[in-house]
Amino acid sequence: MNDDNHLVQGLNNDAVAADWPPLTAAEITWLGGRYRQLDGPCPLLWHSPRPLSAAAIVGTATGPVFIKRHHGSVRSAAVLGEEHRFIAHLAARGIPVVQVLHAANGDSAVEHDGWTYELHSLGRGQDLYRDAPSWTPLADLGQARQAGRMLARLHQAAADHHAPQRSTHLLVARDDLIRADDPLALLRAGLAQRPGLAAYLAGQDWERDLQRAVLPWHARLAGRLQDEPRLWTHNDWHVSNLLWSPAGAGQTIETVLDFGLAAPTSALFDLATAIERNAIAWLEVDAAAPAARVDIALALLEGYRQVLPLSAARVRLLADLLPIVHLDFALSEVEYFQAITGSPANADVAYHTFLLGHARWFNGAQGQALLAALQAAA
Repeated sequence: MNDDNHLVQGLNNDAVAADWPPLTAAEITWLGGRYRQLDGPCPLLWHSPRPLSAAAIVGTATGPVFIKRHHGSVRSAAVLGEEHRFIAHLAARGIPVVQVLHAANGDSAVEHDGWTYELHSLGRGQDLYRDAPSWTPLADLGQARQAGRMLARLHQAAADHHAPQRSTHLLVARDDLIRADDPLALLRAGLAQRPGLAAYLAGQDWERDLQRAVLPWHARLAGRLQDEPRLWTHNDWHVSNLLWSPAGAGQTIETVLDFGLAAPTSALFDLATAIERNAIAWLEVDAAAPAARVDIALALLEGYRQVLPLSAARVRLLADLLPIVHLDFALSEVEYFQAITGSPANADVAYHTFLLGHARWFNGAQGQALLAALQAAA
């Protein structure tokens, strides 16, 4: 399955062998028979270091094109269509998103030999954070405010996108468990339809683990999240998924990328995810330097509220949501590593370090200080 010569970003911010082989010239040739944009020579210009799929930029006669290939067990063409319809909706309402390219038959994704492919035009703007892993904190307060403002604009545009919940749990950021009155009961009831996750959890005392690490935070929500309107959201709002205009006082976001984790959640869920991704150095929580960037979190919130005002009650809910906003997605990563890539060591990281460790971190001094700052901002 893997290719030891192609390295990607590992879970510990290291370079590891890719789970998925890199895109090949033969695949580009096959795609060329289906996409007019790939007519003629299409040299491979760059391979993405992202680990959960294989992606590359190729040259074409009309300019570079971004190609992303998923294993068919993770994304079918129909599942990708859910994301693509959301992207098209946002584009129609003026959000600067990438353009999804369609095959000659009109499909926005194609399947071949166990793989699923999607093609995008390259977005406008500078990819300032192309090599930065998620959870690498922002260092620029102006960019944080811009990211908050653009996220609010996206939420305004998404308000009338009415589509059902994603048809998969794999590598999407849902909020089913967080919204539930009894997350353990809902998870327990769903394991029959998620055999990979069930197989992993069978080796863990998972109910005790969640009762200790997650449920105390969940109790603070006290059902308030259930009143938050459902909204299709990005759910991976890290600055590495944004393209920027040249640096300066008027620097703006020119393109929003990567809707792979998008799902109907809520505006507060998406904003909490943005703070989690951009304001906490999760890869360096054991270092001497502080992991929490309170100023970045507050700048994101400030920018968001400049476009979409939030009441004091909703900002307090945002703070209470933050410690477990990752719950559903962390379990989807456990399922992915257990059932799809057969990586028990990575499944352990997703379970112990991500799912449980992130929730526990908020009990410490830095996590408490970040939550207190958000509460005060209400």
